[in-house]
Amino acid sequence: MKKQSLIKGSLILGISGIIARFLGLFFRWPLIMLVGDEGVGYYQMSYPLYMFFVAMASGIPVAMSKIISENNAMGDIKGSFEVVKESTILMAIIGTGTSLILFLFAQPIVELLQWDQKAYYSLVGISFAPIIISIMTVYRGFFQGFQNMTPSAISQILEQIGRVVVGVALAILLLPKGIEFAAGGATFGAAAGGIAGGGYLLSRYLKIKKSYGIKKIKSNPQVLSNILKIAIPISLGTTVGSIMSLIDSILVPQKLLEAGFSTQQSTILYAQLTGKASVIVNIPLTLSMAMCISLIPIIAESYVLKKKREVENKINLSMKLSTVIAIPCLFGLYFMAEPVMKFIFPGRFEGVEILKYLALSLPFIIITQTTTSILQGVGCYILPVINLFVGCIAKIFITLILVPVSNVNIYGAVIASVSAYTIVAILNIITMKIKLGTKLKFYENFIKPAYAASFMMIGVLTIYNILYRGTGSNGVACLISIFIGVIIYFIGIVVLKVFRLDEVKNRIKRSKY
Repeated sequence: MKKQSLIKGSLILGISGIIARFLGLFFRWPLIMLVGDEGVGYYQMSYPLYMFFVAMASGIPVAMSKIISENNAMGDIKGSFEVVKESTILMAIIGTGTSLILFLFAQPIVELLQWDQKAYYSLVGISFAPIIISIMTVYRGFFQGFQNMTPSAISQILEQIGRVVVGVALAILLLPKGIEFAAGGATFGAAAGGIAGGGYLLSRYLKIKKSYGIKKIKSNPQVLSNILKIAIPISLGTTVGSIMSLIDSILVPQKLLEAGFSTQQSTILYAQLTGKASVIVNIPLTLSMAMCISLIPIIAESYVLKKKREVENKINLSMKLSTVIAIPCLFGLYFMAEPVMKFIFPGRFEGVEILKYLALSLPFIIITQTTTSILQGVGCYILPVINLFVGCIAKIFITLILVPVSNVNIYGAVIASVSAYTIVAILNIITMKIKLGTKLKFYENFIKPAYAASFMMIGVLTIYNILYRGTGSNGVACLISIFIGVIIYFIGIVVLKVFRLDEVKNRIKRSKY
């Protein structure tokens, strides 16, 4: 099987992730049109809890990719398939348990968290997803370990198509019963998407297994032990990270009530934060997450082969890629918040200011993701967890203080998120410097992309205003100005020599096991 470089793997996963996100917008748009901000609020309440349970097992595919990459570097292909067998059994148990908890205890959970009772149906709808998604992630971990991101990329798109088609169809069918039933039907789309993406990955896996001539895979308790040693701290880190979203779903609606808002108003504001602003902010995060998924097995391979210089080069390249993604996205969403919101949610674009200020968290989230992946790739699992935990404590503290203040309200949650990720990003950079002694090229990695993004933003705003005055169409002005902005940014990257030509050529080349 061919393996892919950091840039190539990141591009493949990133492009597929962007396509999947845009497909998700096709899901989100009709959902908002059907059920409004209130219905989206019910839909969004169930998701952070579901993601929290899924996060508890998320370390397993990451551990798989790291172990498989190391096995392949040492020529142990059979050992890689043993990793898949042990991981599948483990994930099946975790996924089944999670689905049963969400399904059987949906009502007590709603009461415990003081959610609106109508959120019950969304929690039941999402409960079918963990068992399917957990198995699908095993096969993603397998292909990522082989440093081939194409199957994972295709599965992402298939997963989103299944989610959109089934979720929207069920929302339409159940709408006559009430918006809470429609929201519940929409959440069931996650399970349908998992079946579509997982089915494709399973078929690809079986073909690869056959091509290596592997028929029977024996059980190996030592492999399971190795997986758990790596997976548990990674899962703890991901779980702590998912608590960032869970904090919002638990505390924000409650604290908005204390600020003097009604239950319905609280649900609507919560939906504007998590169902609109966060959804748009998450689009560029898809690119950074793609890079992080590619990064762990690549760093792990270089580190286990003791190629210190190569490790340092890849760290600097990944940090540069992070800022090249983060800075223009921050500028774009901050200065173009209203046009973007109006374009994506025409007629229901409330929450523009929330998007504008939430965009400030983007660079810090992306740097947190990248540095966490680097540290995991070199076997440093506990310190990123501690750093994330510190960030969560800060988020809880700030949320509890600011959200109940009536003039601050939902913006308190935004301030809490920005502050928390800033703290974690700084702590991770310090940890990385201490652990690896890496010298980050600050001017090359941070300042040059900022210059290019500044030129881009001046061009985007100028072109948008000219086109909007000339056409009167926000959609046309928005699309054309952003497209031209991308071109200006790439020209700026080239002129400022953010990437050297030889650097890109070397990183895009393929190699085989």
